[in-house]
Amino acid sequence: MRTGPDVVVVGAGVVGLSIALHLTQRGASVTVLDRAGVGAGASGVQPGGVRQQWGTRVNCLLARESMRFYADARELLRMRIDPGFNACGYLFLAHADSALDRMRENVALQNELEIPSRILAPTEAAELVPGLDIASVVGGAWCGEDGYFDRPQSLVEAFGALADVRIGEVLAVRDEGVVRMASGAELHADAVVIAAGVDTPRLLPELPIRPEARYLFFSDPIRERLLEPLVVSPEHRFAAKQLGDGRLLASDLGAVGDPGVDLDRWRANVRRAFENLLPQLVFVPLPALVEGMYDVTPDHQAILGRVRDSVWVAAGFSGHGFMLAPAVGRIVAESVLDGRDDPALGVLDRARFAAGRLVPEPQIV
Repeated sequence: MRTGPDVVVVGAGVVGLSIALHLTQRGASVTVLDRAGVGAGASGVQPGGVRQQWGTRVNCLLARESMRFYADARELLRMRIDPGFNACGYLFLAHADSALDRMRENVALQNELEIPSRILAPTEAAELVPGLDIASVVGGAWCGEDGYFDRPQSLVEAFGALADVRIGEVLAVRDEGVVRMASGAELHADAVVIAAGVDTPRLLPELPIRPEARYLFFSDPIRERLLEPLVVSPEHRFAAKQLGDGRLLASDLGAVGDPGVDLDRWRANVRRAFENLLPQLVFVPLPALVEGMYDVTPDHQAILGRVRDSVWVAAGFSGHGFMLAPAVGRIVAESVLDGRDDPALGVLDRARFAAGRLVPEPQIV
């Protein structure tokens, strides 16, 4: 006779915790296992951005639903503090007509799904971003509902406070729902959900998920507001935002390699973008470098759904797990408990890789 929880969730990042919440709300007993604790991995360093501007239907729908959850997060997660959502908007810049044409396609899809994004002329972009140099800009895409949480870790902690989280390293998961711990203990559950980010392939080696380091530069807090919306220039491999605490965040989106060798090159790319696009930021020092880790799949899309008889997965988010976690939590919980397969599971299933039906997401930041 089984004496363990109905469901074991492996991974106490925001995705695993959201799944646990939605399972619990449907009456299941749930234990979350993590070798280091709540938000100890990528969820602990993500900067809190949420956006609905995506280039695939599945991500647009997941993001739209998640945005609605986050709008009521303080009540839904019983939070005692305000996570501080700032609808500052996301502005994607285009420097070539071909890039602007792709943005038009993305915006058409988003508008079809009731996401209020729009294409901007260069002069409109300059009105939204005081100081933006539009000499090289042919247009852009904008959604004013997108934005940032000033205190994103408070959301992760709030999810965690509603879960039964236990510290322990999982060594293996067997098909029949048996979880073997490094301590020698075994948990027996009706279902296991693995949402362990970059650690997922250690338990499910058949999944094509690999780690990819990403880097963010931060300034010290600046009293003056120099940059209000988040600005992304994919062609310049650049993104920047001033956070609620006054710190400037900036990234070379193409930064790959060893910080000990390549740091100066990444910093130089950010500086060139400042000079060409946001000259008001040129003299802002960026002394801090923070490393995060994306769990990446061949099409930069998550893998969701059942992968073994009693085992489900939610991993491979390529850095957008925080943005999509509320919707993913609902979808996975319904699949585990009710056998209901949301259409997203038919798009983001594991089988797509072998079948050659990848769903490449063109708007990864």
